[in-house]
Amino acid sequence: MTILFIILIILASVVLGFIVLVQNPKGGGLAGNVAGFSNQFMGVKQTTDVLEKGTWIFAGIIALLCLFSVFFIPKTAKVSSGESGATNATLPSSNPIPSNAVPLNPTPVQPKPGQ
Repeated sequence: MTILFIILIILASVVLGFIVLVQNPKGGGLAGNVAGFSNQFMGVKQTTDVLEKGTWIFAGIIALLCLFSVFFIPKTAKVSSGESGATNATLPSSNPIPSNAVPLNPTPVQPKPGQ
């Protein structure tokens, strides 16, 4: 399930990047007033509105996917050591084993010779 979230986040990020790159800069200056043309020439004004809404929508989708993916990440972590290979370990518990705990398989005490 985590892989699905990663794929969806990457896909939404690529689409968001494409939308941002397609947009024209909104700076005024000389570029906005060349020959008297404004942003409303041939419907460009509505295109920028759609692209701006798409930017906000895909940014929201990425944020929600990142937040919801936390609930699907498994709570176990893989611990690997150099010689023994990878093993599954759980996160440390909040209540440690008490020091006076009896082991499950106690070894019998051998009497010393002469007793």
